[in-house]
Amino acid sequence: MDPSNLLDAGYLVRTAGTAGVIAIVFAETGLLAGFFFPGDSLLFTAGLFSSPGRHHGAHLNLAIILPGVLIAAIAGAQVGYLIGRRIGPPLLRREDSRLFKHEYVERAQAYFDRQGAKTILLARFIPVVRTFANPMAGVAGMDVRTFTTYNVIGGVVWAGGVTVAGYELGDHISNVDRYLLPIIAVVILVSFIPVAVEVVRARRNRARTTSSS
Repeated sequence: MDPSNLLDAGYLVRTAGTAGVIAIVFAETGLLAGFFFPGDSLLFTAGLFSSPGRHHGAHLNLAIILPGVLIAAIAGAQVGYLIGRRIGPPLLRREDSRLFKHEYVERAQAYFDRQGAKTILLARFIPVVRTFANPMAGVAGMDVRTFTTYNVIGGVVWAGGVTVAGYELGDHISNVDRYLLPIIAVVILVSFIPVAVEVVRARRNRARTTSSS
């Protein structure tokens, strides 16, 4: 299989089906190795493939795929958090090295203490970040109740919202297959807007810090 197909949401939905989509959502949100999967476009495409407006090729059942991706998104993030909690103490006992410094963990701890709930919610909509935010929350020692609460809210809004959005679009556009590629391209572009916003914000903060010093 061509490795590039792993980034093609349409290909993944057609070949993996319902079980595969659910497994990919779990891997992307819970396993560090799943960061490269196209979560947003995958959910949106799964919704499209569940819509009555799609008459050709693979067809999914919304009544099955929707609760499946909701559970996978929430359970995956919770597993990622628990992985972070598990590896956190050994990390703290390690001596500083080129790849690891206690300063990194302390920064993460301070960041999640300050932005905890907001981070878990926003990370759902930022590719790659949503994979690493969960274990980092565990490493930083975020309270388990706080994480679980916002994990559930974020999982429902992200997995449910994006999937239903795809379903609704497919339901209102006849022969939606004709527009599948440009639609997915738009979804991918939109998913990177939060990344661009955070980059601009970080640069502004650094500029302010430099000018004040």
